[in-house]
Amino acid sequence: MKHAIKGRQPNSRMCFVCGMDNRYGLQSRFYELDNGEIVACFRPADEHQSYPGRLHGGIAAAILDETIGRAVLNHQEDELWGVTLEFSMKFRKPVPLDQEIRVVARLVEENKRSFCGTGEIILADGSVAIEGSGRYLKMALSKITDAEFKEEEWRVVEPGDADPTELDLPDRR
Repeated sequence: MKHAIKGRQPNSRMCFVCGMDNRYGLQSRFYELDNGEIVACFRPADEHQSYPGRLHGGIAAAILDETIGRAVLNHQEDELWGVTLEFSMKFRKPVPLDQEIRVVARLVEENKRSFCGTGEIILADGSVAIEGSGRYLKMALSKITDAEFKEEEWRVVEPGDADPTELDLPDRR
């Protein structure tokens, strides 16, 4: 099912998952969809493997957790982020290194202080490789870290010619 991209979420400079200047990181791009979900897109590199040709499970956990934690940004006026309280995963298939991977996440429950979300790592053929769910505390970025975030550290990267305007995702409902 095709979904229009309604916005792009910020990237940092050095975060392992979204840092654009972290040469060992995933350099993931995060998109807000018209249906309220968040999608992360990335291509794993050889440095991200466990068994030859396979994404390391810990790295799969990092991208899935970050994507679910960002789902709250799409549903509120304040810039509150999700800080992980609980997280679990179910591995269904190995994630190969030689293709772009998409991670889809959504809120399933929300209150004033916290939220719960679910997500999946989707392979190029549309199949679900890993499912995850978590509970997150809502926090302002200024409360999460002592470091001051300057525009160079945290910004929305302008879309390039290769950025999609819509994404085709399998129906998971």
